[in-house]
Amino acid sequence: MKVKSYKDGSIGQVEVDESPFGDKILYRTLKDVVVNYQANQRQGSASTKGRSEVKGTNKKPYRQKGTGRARAGDVKSPIWRGGGTVFGPRPKDYSYQMPSKVRRTALRSAIAGKLRDEEVVVTEFGAFSVPSAKAARKVLGDLGSPKRAVIVLKEANENIHKSFRNFPKVEVRTAADVCAFDLINGGLVITESGVLEQVASRLKTRKDQGGVA
Repeated sequence: MKVKSYKDGSIGQVEVDESPFGDKILYRTLKDVVVNYQANQRQGSASTKGRSEVKGTNKKPYRQKGTGRARAGDVKSPIWRGGGTVFGPRPKDYSYQMPSKVRRTALRSAIAGKLRDEEVVVTEFGAFSVPSAKAARKVLGDLGSPKRAVIVLKEANENIHKSFRNFPKVEVRTAADVCAFDLINGGLVITESGVLEQVASRLKTRKDQGGVA
């Protein structure tokens, strides 16, 4: 199929092979992988103090009977202001693993969806011999100033990363580490020539490569 291409300020079209990504979008698989990614990003560092950890005396605040007030054992009781918390959050690891086959399927579906929605641009970043926010702004402007974008490179490029890093909601990834969440959350996908072929090779199983599945 043909997708949008960009080079030296001019917009055109270029032919890409969409067969490695299929034409079926598995929305449930995409949702499962996105939820997994977000869970793995959680710090899980929220923590509260129980009554045994709150600073304070263990002395009984007043006598048990005869005051007309509810009995109390100490000022660290959860029902007292400044007391401990009952069943509050504690540091927790929310991460869990997804099968690699599911992650590959989700990435394949994400790319298929972007191709179908015409949200993929193949471009050349020849102007970035040095970091340049001006050049980065021009690229984004020529592409319609997308609200969100993810730039996928064949390999890490410090100049391009520094050029785009201060633009809100613009992320830079490489073909080796881009995932389904990056594409779904990224809006317009801006790739270098050859990136889709690199990602397609990532999606091949050992059986596809002639090995044992």
